[in-house]
Amino acid sequence: MFKVPVLPTVGMLMAECAQVGLMMVSKAAMSDGMSNIIFIFYSNALASLILLPSSLLFHRSQRPSLTFSIIGGFLLLGLLGFFAQFFGYAGINLSSPTLGTALLNLIPGFTYILAVTLRMESLNWRSSSSQAKSVGTIILILGAFIVTLYKGPSLSMASSSSSSSNLSYTELLFQQPNWVLGGLLLTADCVAASAWLIVQASILKQYPAELIMVLFYCFFVAILSAVFGLVLERDLSAWSLKSKLRFSAVVYSGVFGSAFQVSVSTWCMHKTGPVFVSMFKPVGIVIAFAAGVIFFGDTFFFGRLLGSIIIVAGFYSVMWGKSKESQVELDDESSAPKAPLLQNSVEEHSSST
Repeated sequence: MFKVPVLPTVGMLMAECAQVGLMMVSKAAMSDGMSNIIFIFYSNALASLILLPSSLLFHRSQRPSLTFSIIGGFLLLGLLGFFAQFFGYAGINLSSPTLGTALLNLIPGFTYILAVTLRMESLNWRSSSSQAKSVGTIILILGAFIVTLYKGPSLSMASSSSSSSNLSYTELLFQQPNWVLGGLLLTADCVAASAWLIVQASILKQYPAELIMVLFYCFFVAILSAVFGLVLERDLSAWSLKSKLRFSAVVYSGVFGSAFQVSVSTWCMHKTGPVFVSMFKPVGIVIAFAAGVIFFGDTFFFGRLLGSIIIVAGFYSVMWGKSKESQVELDDESSAPKAPLLQNSVEEHSSST
């Protein structure tokens, strides 16, 4: 009989709540006038300060030596992470945390596409695992189109009756331009995050110290965002944290959105494995929907529900295919081990969205 691991389950639920909370506080900070680049700088700088002592303490007994190639890999991770965060926060600002949470489930599918394109994974149509991953990826993209472009009727009767009289038929059925642009930016975020996971998998084979890697990643993102911020945001008042909302959002992002979530997800992955960790990602959609309706009064539209359900189905199809592929590799003692490209947890992107 399958026994549910209690502590990892609680930990992953807390990590998903932290992820949704990160999207909501970032949306609030940018609605208050804070630039997404400045928000990225402050949150990653704070996360670096937090991760510096904790990563060195966690890896005090086994700390691999740093080389120029490893540091160059960390810099590449920082560059990909910066663009992922830039697109992600810009997309959330134009749309909503609910859409951002739903589209994050595209990352395993995009990672699979990039891995096959770069010949880092094989595509065998006779294999049930390859079929599941390929079909799941197509379903993921279909769900992304629906949740981004199609609004559908409102499922909230009160909001529907009060707002429908002022909207045209097209506006009631299809998303507004800002929402669509936000969805495209969030999709670009997922592509960058998928490339980030592939580079991360390659680096971890040479440097298996996860927290130190995350420390350098946050450090380089902070440096890159500072450089871009000084060029694009020359008004010094834009860097001010006097606003309690901005300050609270930065503290939450650095402490809970980056350091806490990455640490908890890494611990859960060590205890249970990557498939168990990845299975909790769609839970974030439910949390985001509930929080949006309860705390922000968001309207619940049929198109967003339908698209989210389709995305979750595609997500589990991809993860099932990867799980079955991993099981076959374990059973086949004569086969060489393969790089677990899709087994890297999507939660490790929390510090980048």
